[in-house]
Amino acid sequence: MILKTHIVEWIRLYSSYIAENKEYLTELDAAIGDADHGINMARGFNEVSHRMASLDSMDIGNIFKNVGMTLLSKVGGASGALYGTLFLRMGMAAAGKEELNSSELLAELTAGVEGIRQRGSARPGEKTMVDALEPAVTALRAALDGGAAPCEALRAAEAAAKEGMEATIPMQATKGRASYLGPRSVGHQDPGATSAYLLIKAAADALCAQNGS
Repeated sequence: MILKTHIVEWIRLYSSYIAENKEYLTELDAAIGDADHGINMARGFNEVSHRMASLDSMDIGNIFKNVGMTLLSKVGGASGALYGTLFLRMGMAAAGKEELNSSELLAELTAGVEGIRQRGSARPGEKTMVDALEPAVTALRAALDGGAAPCEALRAAEAAAKEGMEATIPMQATKGRASYLGPRSVGHQDPGATSAYLLIKAAADALCAQNGS
């Protein structure tokens, strides 16, 4: 079972991973974008961190919605809209819940990723965060269908997200600012896919640590 404490720890860890990787994400974005992905994400999750104490009193759906609204208001550019949508959609799917089973966690992540696909009109292979998130959801579903415990299933999702992130390096971007570079976008890892990988890693780290795995 995934408890509310797992969700709060997931968000806390992700906020710290974004802060730790702020310069790296910005460096990746400097190669193919506006050089602000790390800066924008860090600003948004710094605000989320300041609101962590208030999240403890909320149900899981409202925790996700609060994070989503914070990102929409504090993160500039496409990242704010996309990550805001991700968390808002997860919040809608988790409305009123104090704990989640494995199937519910999968359903919420699936809803969040579908929200990103709709908001950004993105598909796998276009050098976006979807290239990390869709494989993660697919791997999570396969692991859970195979009887894996949540920790093990999220580790499989983390591995798939990392592979998807790295697979963006040889891709030519067809979405967003990076698409303006055409063939020159080849050879660079997508910053959005990188922050998306960190999101899945944070989920796995949070759940596995609290489960003692």
